[in-house]
Amino acid sequence: MAAPDRLRAKAGLVSLLVLALVACQAPAPREDGPGREATSTDPEIAQWRAEAMDWRQRRLARLTEPHGWLSLVALEPLSEGRWLIGSDEGNHFRVSSGPEHWGDLVVIGERVWFEPARPGAVRIDGLPAEGETELLALRDEGPTEVEAGSVQFHLMPRAGQPYLRIRDSESPVRTGFRGLDYFPFDPDWRITARWVPNPPGQTLLIANVLGELNQDPNPGMAEFEVDGRTVGLQAVLSEDGQELFFILADRTSGRETYGLGRFLYSELPENGEVVLDFNRTYNPPCAFTEYSTCPLPPPENRLDLRIEAGELKY
Repeated sequence: MAAPDRLRAKAGLVSLLVLALVACQAPAPREDGPGREATSTDPEIAQWRAEAMDWRQRRLARLTEPHGWLSLVALEPLSEGRWLIGSDEGNHFRVSSGPEHWGDLVVIGERVWFEPARPGAVRIDGLPAEGETELLALRDEGPTEVEAGSVQFHLMPRAGQPYLRIRDSESPVRTGFRGLDYFPFDPDWRITARWVPNPPGQTLLIANVLGELNQDPNPGMAEFEVDGRTVGLQAVLSEDGQELFFILADRTSGRETYGLGRFLYSELPENGEVVLDFNRTYNPPCAFTEYSTCPLPPPENRLDLRIEAGELKY
């Protein structure tokens, strides 16, 4: 499916953001690039390293699963009307496998229904589609998924408009994936930081690659020292509220690491402290596909230092 003008415009925006940040299945994970390897025989270091390698393997498995981030092939806004989807070129949305005509998407406002062309020709949430079904984007169990062959699609709401997100397990990005590279493990980049709580209800303004702005819950800041300098990272809450989520950039961004920054999760603070293991910083989905809508590091989290730990750019 050819990328429309709006996606090319998005790619241009991403390129500009890369330049701005610079200024401030697959093989097993590899350790390449600069840095030093942790060679200590201390049992705690050995256990930490084993846990970190296990985390890398789980990260790789999630990334490369059949309909994971590498399988994204389209992100299309849906306006009101009736839209055909299928593998034939006569459809409004053409996919690479499954029936020539999967069915019709009927859009009324922010609500979308799928009408299968033939009973049982495609699956909805794993079961044969027998009749009209409303596609739901926000459910505890995840969005309604429509699937045939190697292709799957679901809805994703953005700024009051439904978008169609299409995945293909045979995407060239996924089938040609080269694996992940990392800085060498370095225990010095596993830091116990001070937790500085924010007033209840405080939010942090987060932009994404589409230019949308969101106010995310901002419970506090992790503060620590690097080479005699005090550094702070503002946290937002994970979607389930059970972890802290940091979106950050540093002086390796756009050089050794991905230009739009990296992600890091940590456990919730305990006794006024939070553990930041920068060996577990990783690339956002936008590092692999233009069809994701990644959040960008806020100005507070663009650090004037080099974090030589974690995932390298792809």
